[in-house]
Amino acid sequence: MAKNNLIGGSIWDEYSQNVQDRMNNPKFMGEITQDEAKARGGKLIVADFGAESCGDAVRLYWLVDEKTDRIMDAKFKSFGCGTAVASSDTMAELCIGKTVDEAVKITNIDVEKAMRDTPDVPAVPPQKMHCSVMAYDVIKAAAAQYKGVDPEHFEDEIIVCECARVSLGTIKEVIRLNDLHTVEEITQYTKAGAFCKSCVRPGGHEKREYYLVDILADTRAEMEQEKKQAIIDAQVSGKFDDVSFENMTVVGQLKAIESVIDRDVRPMLMMDGGNMEILDLQKDAEGKFDVYIRYMGACSGCASGATGTLYAIENVLQENLSPNIRVLPI
Repeated sequence: MAKNNLIGGSIWDEYSQNVQDRMNNPKFMGEITQDEAKARGGKLIVADFGAESCGDAVRLYWLVDEKTDRIMDAKFKSFGCGTAVASSDTMAELCIGKTVDEAVKITNIDVEKAMRDTPDVPAVPPQKMHCSVMAYDVIKAAAAQYKGVDPEHFEDEIIVCECARVSLGTIKEVIRLNDLHTVEEITQYTKAGAFCKSCVRPGGHEKREYYLVDILADTRAEMEQEKKQAIIDAQVSGKFDDVSFENMTVVGQLKAIESVIDRDVRPMLMMDGGNMEILDLQKDAEGKFDVYIRYMGACSGCASGATGTLYAIENVLQENLSPNIRVLPI
């Protein structure tokens, strides 16, 4: 099927090649009959789940070895959009070979990540992220049928948005992974809050234990605290690789400069009988960091202290810490 028959223009680029392939040629679409199950010596499980919020539905077929509880085969039928087909196809594949207890631990996040071409690039655009939630729910329905329990028996996550079946863990992870700052962004990425909106903030038609506004505020606060702690840890350990120079405190910036100087500059100066010291660090209105230094020993009277040596020191600091650093000798 050609691209333009499904989605036109640049929108198509938001879908991974894996998703596109599964939309057009799903590997596990179909059904398992009772006769086939009997012939292969497995128990047939047929589970349905429909998402009322978007009208999509999926039917999952499992062929389970009752001696080991292992899923021998899985097929699906999907009634919905292309992304729902791709998500269901991926979900079925993830189930095969797992025990029922292992399969029920597959989450919507696992399904979405399995559809990615590369680990750090989402497989689908934000407005389609909710399609993988349906795959997660039908697995629980199948497991519940096999074990003779209620699907809620497997619910170990707190569901914040009942309409889109989005959990607290998913919302917090999406906020962190995508550095979200607004409730509208959460809704765009997860569909949470897109329908009845009672989970957005207090005052809706149904009282909730968790609200998106509070989850966002708490998660952002946690992220800021972790960021500050990372800076403190970097200052204590002297390892600054994971913290940008601009985000460090002045003390951290001075320690980072000293660390680079000790490693890459001072040994070179001392070979010629010279040395240097850091006198001050100041940031100007344009965001430039002026590092004031004083040459010592043989370097104090060297002509290259204002030319070649100075440029070498500045270049080392810029490459290792920040391109906004300037070195000024006094």
